[in-house]
Amino acid sequence: MTKKKHLNQRQHQRIAANQDRRLARAQTKASKPELDSDLLAEAEHGLVISRFGQHADIEDSSGQIFRCNIRRTVNSLVTGDKVVFRRTKVPGGGPEGVVEAVAERESVLLRPDFYDGLKPVAANIDLMIIVSAVLPAFSLNIVDRYLIAAEAMHIKPLLLLNKIDLLTKEQRAEVDQQLAIYQKIGYEFLLLSAKTGEGTAQLDAYLKQGVSIFVGQSGVGKSSLVNNLLPDISAETREVSENSGLGQHTTTTARLYHLPDGGDLIDSPGIREFALWHLEPEQIALGYPEFKDWLGRCKFRDCKHLNDPGCALQHAVSIGEIHPERFANYHKILLSMAQDKPNYFQP
Repeated sequence: MTKKKHLNQRQHQRIAANQDRRLARAQTKASKPELDSDLLAEAEHGLVISRFGQHADIEDSSGQIFRCNIRRTVNSLVTGDKVVFRRTKVPGGGPEGVVEAVAERESVLLRPDFYDGLKPVAANIDLMIIVSAVLPAFSLNIVDRYLIAAEAMHIKPLLLLNKIDLLTKEQRAEVDQQLAIYQKIGYEFLLLSAKTGEGTAQLDAYLKQGVSIFVGQSGVGKSSLVNNLLPDISAETREVSENSGLGQHTTTTARLYHLPDGGDLIDSPGIREFALWHLEPEQIALGYPEFKDWLGRCKFRDCKHLNDPGCALQHAVSIGEIHPERFANYHKILLSMAQDKPNYFQP
């Protein structure tokens, strides 16, 4: 007989609080009257520019934006979604339309939330631009986390190291060595400086290719990049906190912008830590492209890739096919997954 795992009082309170919030949201939806179909125009296609609770800004084919209600039958809606909506026939002080359906997504960026599980952030993304900066620190471990997420969600990544004008000559050489690790694997990267203009033309070329999204820790300059690309908008920016060394959150809602020279950009809320506890260990390993030729070749099927005899990954490290730092990050991420996973997600 399997022994049941008992939850402590704090865990019970957390689960109960989550259930109460969901019930309150459901009651709010149920009590909110929806617009009568007779008051709505014919259905048309639109694009979600931003989402605000039970409302969303929807852009039509001419570029006009409407603040719309969301039908209760629409289970999930995020920036970048392609939708079917209907405008109100008579403009007034209320909603300007209603979202009735969402098209199937080509890709979706999911962010694990400690209390509510997986939460979609944006949809139909062609390029995930992983923004890092020399301040507060350039962390390969954090870069690897985002790359694993990109591989799991089948979104092309681009590494972007911002504020490189702050590097000394020696620091620049060290960064070049670190980025060479990823270049060897096949990842593309850019070095960018708003002050000197280095990398700006290359970034513009990437952005023209489709829908891009900036991701990365707070304070690495994502909002400043948006301001440089779209000087007419007023995305807030703040300096990196001198006390904690951590960036401050500056963007609270994901929003899609059309770029003057072509392409679309989604500016997403800052994320200090990109958790991966929702993935299985096998998915983490597959998030390392250089592992793929060696997976399944270990002597023992239950190999943990540590000090196990006959480990193919350890052999690949020893002959230079897998970089030792990437391999070390792999094990750090596996360890953090076990430590960070919410108790109610534990098997």
